[in-house]
Amino acid sequence: MSVGDAEDEAMAIVHSLRALTVDLNVAVSGFANKYKMHSTDVRALICLLDAERSDTPATPGWLGSQLGINSASVTALVDRMVKAGHVARERDSADRRRVLLQVTPSAVTLGESFFGPLISRAASTVGNYTAAERATIASFIVAMRADVERTRIDREPSL
Repeated sequence: MSVGDAEDEAMAIVHSLRALTVDLNVAVSGFANKYKMHSTDVRALICLLDAERSDTPATPGWLGSQLGINSASVTALVDRMVKAGHVARERDSADRRRVLLQVTPSAVTLGESFFGPLISRAASTVGNYTAAERATIASFIVAMRADVERTRIDREPSL
């Protein structure tokens, strides 16, 4: 394969990844619209569910850093989500000064009813690949997330 062919192939993958990102954003917007939520609220729910899955304590500060929003915006977002019954604030049993955010069971059910079919299809598709191919896919996703994070950091104004 020539250098030009490899570059073309790499760009085709990048464009496909960008298209997938748009498709997933459309799905998030569809969920948000159906349940009269902000898209940021849906992203917050996803972050909080991922935190639960990985046993990461989800504080308002942590959530703000995940979403790239300031503390006032996090407060408004969490207030909105608590009022809607999607999130609960709980005191950390190890440090009563710290507040942890928990996704409510009803929000989990809501998300599963909407995103469950997509998640099942994605898991089925991934299952079609060999273990070695899945390892390559996982490595690629980790590397791409690191690239996105480095690019975000590079764009932040230096103090």
